[in-house]
Amino acid sequence: MSETKGRLTIPTDVDVVDKTLELIKKWGADAVRDCDGTEFPKELREIGLKIYSTYYTTRKDNAWAMENPEEIQQMYLMTPFYTAECDILCVHLMKGLYPDMLKPNSRDDIKRWWEVVDRTTGEVVDVDGWSYSEENGDVTIKTVPFHEYTISFLAYIMWDPVHMYNAVVNDWKDVEHQMTFDVRQPKTHDFTMKRLRKFIEEHPYVNVLRFTTFFHQFTLIFDELAREKYVDWYGYSASVSPYILEQFEREAGYKFRPEFIIDQGYYNNQYRIPTKEFKDFQAFQRREVARIAKKMVDITHEYGKEAMMFLGDHWIGTEPFLEEFASIGLDAVVGSVGNGPTLRLISDIEGVKYTEGRFLPYFFPDTFHEGGDPVKEAKVNWVTARRAILRKPIDRIGYGGYLKLAADFPEFVDYVESVGDEFRALYENIKGRTPYCVKKVAVLNCWGKMRAWGCHMVHHAIYHKKNYSYAGVIEALSGAPFDVKFISFDDIKENPDILKDIDVLVNVGDADTAHTGGEWWCDADIVTAVKKFVYNGGGIIGIGEPTGHQANGHFLQLANVFGVEKETGFTLGYDKYNWEIHSHFITEDIGETIDFGEGMKGIYALEGAEVLWGEEKEVQLAVNDFGKGRAVYISGLPYSFVNNRLFFRAVLWASHSEEKLKTWYSENYNVEVHAYPENGKYCVVNNTYEPQKTTVYTINGESYPLEMEANEIRWYSC
Repeated sequence: MSETKGRLTIPTDVDVVDKTLELIKKWGADAVRDCDGTEFPKELREIGLKIYSTYYTTRKDNAWAMENPEEIQQMYLMTPFYTAECDILCVHLMKGLYPDMLKPNSRDDIKRWWEVVDRTTGEVVDVDGWSYSEENGDVTIKTVPFHEYTISFLAYIMWDPVHMYNAVVNDWKDVEHQMTFDVRQPKTHDFTMKRLRKFIEEHPYVNVLRFTTFFHQFTLIFDELAREKYVDWYGYSASVSPYILEQFEREAGYKFRPEFIIDQGYYNNQYRIPTKEFKDFQAFQRREVARIAKKMVDITHEYGKEAMMFLGDHWIGTEPFLEEFASIGLDAVVGSVGNGPTLRLISDIEGVKYTEGRFLPYFFPDTFHEGGDPVKEAKVNWVTARRAILRKPIDRIGYGGYLKLAADFPEFVDYVESVGDEFRALYENIKGRTPYCVKKVAVLNCWGKMRAWGCHMVHHAIYHKKNYSYAGVIEALSGAPFDVKFISFDDIKENPDILKDIDVLVNVGDADTAHTGGEWWCDADIVTAVKKFVYNGGGIIGIGEPTGHQANGHFLQLANVFGVEKETGFTLGYDKYNWEIHSHFITEDIGETIDFGEGMKGIYALEGAEVLWGEEKEVQLAVNDFGKGRAVYISGLPYSFVNNRLFFRAVLWASHSEEKLKTWYSENYNVEVHAYPENGKYCVVNNTYEPQKTTVYTINGESYPLEMEANEIRWYSC
C-alpha cells in the first residue's frame, strides 16, 4: 500500500463486519485482528488484508488442563507475616487470595518445595516443625512465641490471570475460567506442538500468528474481592514448577530454595538488587524459553506464516534486548504503548522484520461508556508517544479491544483517522534515518540493557508516586536528541572501558534499590571507574538518592563528586554554610519555580559546590566540578516540558557542551525540534493541546519565529 494507507491494524468481531469494512477504508487499515473473547468473521477472510490471529500457547484448552492437572502452570506465593502468640501457630494458606484463581500444589513433595521461614531470625523452620492439612487448607507451625513466620508455597494457576483481568474489567458473566498449562513439561510440550500445527491447518486464512505470548505470565495476583493484589510486569514467580526447578538445579549445580523467588515477600521485583541465584534462574529461563519458542516459530514458518510476539502477558523469559531473544527467529513484536518509554521498549528491539505498537485506549467499557472521553485518552497517548516515535519509530500502529464500542464514538473514530495519517507521514519521513544526537547518555542501574526503557515500571506504564523521578527521566530520554544506552554495574565491573564511549552517566532513584545500586558502591572497582570517568572530563547526573548506601562515612557514596550529601542524623554536629543560590546555564529559561515533586529531605551542599535551587536549607539542585568533569544533582524530576528542558540543559552542561544548545532547538520548551540530517529533513512539534509561539533554531545560528496549532507537527527541508 502507499503511505497514505496501511501500517495500521484494527480489531474486529462477528457482529461488526460492516463497521469493520467501513473503518478499514476510513482509517486506511491493512491488517485485521481478533481479540480475547472474539471470533474472526468469515466474511473478512478474503478481503485482501493481512489477518492476525491471537494464539495462546498456554490456555484455551481446558480439556487438556483437566486431563493433565499435574502439568497446569504454577507460581510461588508467600503468606502474610504472622506473629506467633504461643508455641503453635495455625495459618490459612489461601487467606487474601482469590480462591478460583489459585490452588495449593500438595501433589508434589511439599516438604521439598514449600518453605516455612522464621522472619524474626531469617532461619528456615525444619520440615518436621510444620504440617499441612489438605482438608482445611491450614499450615500448623511449631513456633517461638512472638516470632514472625511466613509460608512460601507452590500453587496451580487455575484461572489465567489475564483472562481473569479481562473478565473482571469487561464484566463477563458465567465465563469459563481458562486454565493455564505448562508447555515446558513433557506431555504438554508434545501436545502443544501438535496443537499449534492443528491450529494453523484449521486457519489457512491467517497470515500472522500473534503469540500471546509464549509460556510464563508476569506476576499478577488477585485478592478475595477479585482486585489486583500484587503486580510485577517483570515478575518471574509464575514461571516455576518442580519439573523446571529440578532442571535448573542440574544446570546451576546447587539446590534451589523457594526464597530465591520469594525474596522475603518482595518477589525480586525490579527495585530489588538481584541476587546471584535469581540472575542464574533468569538466565536459565531465558535460554529454555527461547529454545522452545524457536520450535514454535519454526513450525509457523514451515506453514508460510509470520510469527509475531506480543510483548506482554506470558512474556517472561523473552526479554527482547538480550542475546537469547534473537535466536527465537520472530518476524515481529507488538506491544502496548502507554507513553514514550513503552514505545521505545518496542521500537528499539532488534532482530525482527517489523515492530508494532498497540495504542490506547483499548476498546474496553472502562473507557467507552456513556460519559467516557476516549478522545482525550487517545490524544494524550498519541502526543506523548510521538516524541519517542520521532527518535526511533515503530513500523506499524494499531488498536485492540471490541470495535463495536469504539464505533459508537464518532469523534474518536475521526481522531484515529488523523492519527493514522500523521503516523504514515511521520514514518515515511524518518524510517531508517538516524536522528540528530547531540550527546551519548547512559543510564546506570543493576539491570542495564536487560530492562532498557522500562525497569522502573511496576505495571507497564501505570503511574506510581514513588517512582516519579525515574519515570520522568526515562520519559524525557525517550524523546530527547541523545544516543541513549542502559548499562549495569556488572558491565562496568567486567569492562571499565565501557565508560569511554559515554558523555554523561545518569544514576536515579532511591538509595539501596536496583536503580541506584546500593552495595555496588562499596565495590572499589566500580567507584574507581566512575570517579575516573568524571575526573577525566565525563559528566554525571544524579537524581533522588544517587549512589545512596550508608557506608564508609558517607550516605551518598559519590558525595565528593556530586558536591552534596544527605543528612541522616549522623552529621548533625557538623555546621553547614553553603546555601547561597547561584544563577546558572541549567536554570536560565526555567522560570520562577521548578517542580521537584516531593524533592528530597536533608540534602546539603559541600564546600565548592554551587547550589542552584534550595529552600529552608535543603538543596534541590546543585552542580559541582570534579577534576575535568562535571556533576549535577537534582532532588526529584517528575516529567513535564519544563523539567524536560531542565534535564536537557543539565546534560549539555555536564558534558561541557553549552554552545550546542541552540542547534535544532525551540526557545519555547513546549515545542521541540527533531532533525534528520541524512535525508535533509526536520520537524517542529507542538507537544501541547494549545497553540504555541516559539523561535526555532536550526544550524549555524539561523532562526525564525513560528506559530503552531495545538498538537501540530510541521515538516521542513534543511
